[in-house]
Amino acid sequence: MTLNVGTGIVEKAKSARESSLKLATASTAEKDKALLRIADSIDKNRTAILAANKKDIELASSLVKEGKMSKALLDRLKLDDSKIDEIIMSVRDVAKLEDPVGKTLSAIELDTDLELFQVSCPIGVIGAIFESRPDVLVQISSLCLKTGNAVLLKGGSEARNSNEALFEVVAKASSEGGGIPEGWIQLLETREDVNAMLKLNDYIDLIVPRGSDQFVRYIQDNSSIMVLGHSEGICHVYVDRDADVAMARDICYDAKVQYPAVCNAAETVLVDSAIARDFLPRMVERYLKAGVEVRACPRTMELLEGKSEITPASEEDWRTEYNDLIIAIKVVDGVDDAIAHINRYGSGHTDAIVTENKETALKFMQFVDSSSVMHNASTRFSDGFRYGKGAEVGISTYKVHARGPVGLEGLIIYKYLLIGKGHTVAPYVGTDAKEFTHKKLPKSFYF
Repeated sequence: MTLNVGTGIVEKAKSARESSLKLATASTAEKDKALLRIADSIDKNRTAILAANKKDIELASSLVKEGKMSKALLDRLKLDDSKIDEIIMSVRDVAKLEDPVGKTLSAIELDTDLELFQVSCPIGVIGAIFESRPDVLVQISSLCLKTGNAVLLKGGSEARNSNEALFEVVAKASSEGGGIPEGWIQLLETREDVNAMLKLNDYIDLIVPRGSDQFVRYIQDNSSIMVLGHSEGICHVYVDRDADVAMARDICYDAKVQYPAVCNAAETVLVDSAIARDFLPRMVERYLKAGVEVRACPRTMELLEGKSEITPASEEDWRTEYNDLIIAIKVVDGVDDAIAHINRYGSGHTDAIVTENKETALKFMQFVDSSSVMHNASTRFSDGFRYGKGAEVGISTYKVHARGPVGLEGLIIYKYLLIGKGHTVAPYVGTDAKEFTHKKLPKSFYF
């Protein structure tokens, strides 16, 4: 096949639109075989992929030294054999998932021999814009392929070599066995392509941005195309007075330190005043030993008097996504105070409570207005792969269409199919109008 790298964005968008109509009718077997070919090809080409990634890492490392790029972005950019293994597993897991396309969601009889079916179908063309992480290219591509959606991909310039290598593998492997149209996946190349993409209403049905708060807000503010995503991940762990203290320390540590450069890492720890004196000294010491910068509220500063390593938190710290080894700590007066703080400063992404009190946990989980709420578990579990979705196109904090880690279900929509036998509306209108039966039918009644 011929890859159309270098082709203009409008031509690529047109090609994706045309291919989406063919891909929408691909069978489950054709899509799954293509996904397995992609997984095998990534494995076979890992040396070339890692070599391309090495070029990106070298350039990005110099930018970090010059202060032109954050270390968090550099960390997200890195690939190694372990990461390649995860990518391969993710693609294979998507192939194992049930095909969500063509499912009858509801079926009713409007009248005798007049039957209405609500059937799932692909959205069409997805525009995916992402920064730094090259594995996102494969995640989004595999989910789009499984759901029958064409995709336009625009990665950050810092991952250009990695993205080109992965795109070439995915595009070639997917189309080799037949049944999958060549133009279903497109790679955009320039910064100008982003602004151009935002205006392609005639070709793109949904935009999925993944990146910084500022980046996602820019996408949301500059396109009339529907956007699915989250602007930031300000995640909290609340340690309740009835918490198992050892468990709480482990969860707070994992939520911040295990991988701080991602959107589901905790940025603020809230501690009930009833347990703060017992909990905070050892927790803060553990953070400091791990190289975490601690920013503390006045009550925390008072409890840890003499700890010169910690600094006072500002109002801005409560609404900041660090994506780094920095944690803000605040003492609160019980679960109601914690809920109020989270709903005021949080981003609706992921928040957790540590407590042995089930009533308190239930209250927290009901009243915290976030897409994922955890009880006695790290915020780091908020992830499409860990949720059994195979992969994710992103995490949505919106309350329509899809919310939380978005997998296959966020890339399908539905249409209505009405089956009649010469029916017209006239008999159902007027003083002697015929009544509709509106009788539910088995979902497998027609399709």
